[in-house]
Amino acid sequence: MQLSDLEKYCEKAIQAGATDAKVIHPSTVVTAPWVRFKCLFGCPYKHRYSCPPHTPTPAETKALLDSYRRAILFHVEAPYSKERGRNMVACMDALVKLEGELFKDGYYKAFLMLAGPCVLCKECGLNEGIPCRFPAKTRPSMESCGIDVYQTARNNGFFITPLREKSETQNLYCLMLVD
Repeated sequence: MQLSDLEKYCEKAIQAGATDAKVIHPSTVVTAPWVRFKCLFGCPYKHRYSCPPHTPTPAETKALLDSYRRAILFHVEAPYSKERGRNMVACMDALVKLEGELFKDGYYKAFLMLAGPCVLCKECGLNEGIPCRFPAKTRPSMESCGIDVYQTARNNGFFITPLREKSETQNLYCLMLVD
């Protein structure tokens, strides 16, 4: 697997707020039906266009992963602060722009999956019966597509554990499928 041509995108992500970025093989990404069920049942954010049932199933996600040879896994540490939410939105926005940059640089299959629920709107248009207000920026989360983020992160040498308190540092992960 060739890595060197993607290193500059890893560096750009770190400059934009990611803690780390690593080129990985998509076969290290784990999908499982239980992940999507946790989104469908028990998640308070489930009424968004970027959440199930509006996102791919784990089987569809696995088929998508199988059509790629390389991906970039982004790790974002988010210490507790009043600015945590705003900083995360800025970092996710930078990753969406990075997806566009990869596309323009010839990686026409580039596709990003973000961490957690979409937070672009205070109230999702889904709840108002209107189309998404930001379709060019909205991306599904890894979880909503059935990706076991914990096992995927661990498969690639990253640390992740469930938070016990909101005041703890979050370890978020985003996935850029490249080619």
